[in-house]
Amino acid sequence: MNWQPKRQGEMTLQQQIVTWITEHIERGDWVAGTKLPTQRQLAMQFGVNRSTVQQALEELKAAGILESKVGSGIFVAQNSWHSLITQSQPNWQSFIDTSLHKPNYHTIQLINEYEQRDDVIRIGTGELAPSLLPTAEIEASLKELSLQSKALGYSSPQGSVKLREAICDYVKTRGIHTKPQNVCIVSGALQALQLIAVGLLEQGSIVFQEQTSYLNSVHPFQSVGMQMLSIHRDEQLAQTLAQRKRKRQAVFYAVPTLNNPTGGVWTTFEKEQLYEACKASRIPIIEDDVYHELLFKEATSPIKSMDESGQVLYIGSVSKTLSPGLRIGWLIGPTTVIERLADIKMQTDYGSSAISQEIVLHWLQSGKYEKHIVGLRQKLQQSADYVETILQEKFYDIAEWIKPKGGFYIWLKFHEPIVDKELFTKLLHRQVLINPGYIYDPQDTQHIRLSYAYATNEELKVGLEILFECVVETVVKRH
Repeated sequence: MNWQPKRQGEMTLQQQIVTWITEHIERGDWVAGTKLPTQRQLAMQFGVNRSTVQQALEELKAAGILESKVGSGIFVAQNSWHSLITQSQPNWQSFIDTSLHKPNYHTIQLINEYEQRDDVIRIGTGELAPSLLPTAEIEASLKELSLQSKALGYSSPQGSVKLREAICDYVKTRGIHTKPQNVCIVSGALQALQLIAVGLLEQGSIVFQEQTSYLNSVHPFQSVGMQMLSIHRDEQLAQTLAQRKRKRQAVFYAVPTLNNPTGGVWTTFEKEQLYEACKASRIPIIEDDVYHELLFKEATSPIKSMDESGQVLYIGSVSKTLSPGLRIGWLIGPTTVIERLADIKMQTDYGSSAISQEIVLHWLQSGKYEKHIVGLRQKLQQSADYVETILQEKFYDIAEWIKPKGGFYIWLKFHEPIVDKELFTKLLHRQVLINPGYIYDPQDTQHIRLSYAYATNEELKVGLEILFECVVETVVKRH
């Protein structure tokens, strides 16, 4: 070993020594447990002061590459290889910890993970069962499509003009009169929320919502610096909004028809009340209306139908009705807003799938979509009735609920506050997956979102029996 650091080099003497020792370990010349020469010996070999060697060795010990053994000397550490790999890579954890987007709740991460398993009974899942998706009909419609070459390329910023025209015709039945230039095709309702968050609002803006909200289970606004405020829609609503907003930007996120997760449906009066209260403080409304087609009875008009000034941004989608995999939804709003959000969309994904847009267009124009919705509502009604029968038989003494008016969910409330991470985990160990209320309201320890849209009748029966047993065990244990 006749190497010596260069005194005129770009690196300091200490840095050169650290690099030289590290290279010896990386090549395998000094394996784990190898004893290094003494500081005096290394100083003589390198032709430097002993203090320089000591500083270099301390740096390597701090990095976990070397270790001291009292009375024995300095050795190559047992985990030196792992430490070297860690040093040679970017500190990804640091990148993750300081990144913009917030991580989801651990419970939701587990839900996302276990929803991929076939051996788990999913009694909280917010999507249609594979058996309820019109798979064969969609496959058949692919053969009916006459695709132009353009349909295989990138979509235009706002989406297919023909699809936007078809959506304008479709929403007329909801009392919404709009034009294609006021429509933007998006990859599902969640993308619409993300585009609004980054394209319309400044950091620190307020997003008003109800106490129990889907937005608490995802972070499209929180991750870009928005302040989420839950409020009650009472007689003081207008005054409350004005006081809380003050001079800051604000929007109100609302799901008036079949709220996720509660399944609640607003009356026409409640919609008018919110519209007027927000109008008074110039607060735009984001109306998420993706569930309205699944009402078991005829729906009342949306807030957007009473909008005369472009105050309401209206979101629709086929993810809850036709296929979540198509990733097609729409956002309706003022032209300036739509053009702004379409520009951002093109910067992020170059437009929603052109082929998916062609499929949705075909279903809307051919009448297949409305026919499918009629049959789907009937099947969901049957499933809801089946679950309610089980609830009446098993849960009547320990929980309460409101008869579902449509959609996917029953908002099941237990008489005692037993819905926590422990109950969630206990059920998971028994291969039953629930959506606990605390992911929609951190203070909620009494509710679960019970879905009748995904699991089969047999799975629902078994899953609810296991849920009943776990709840009773928890209640007995606490008493």
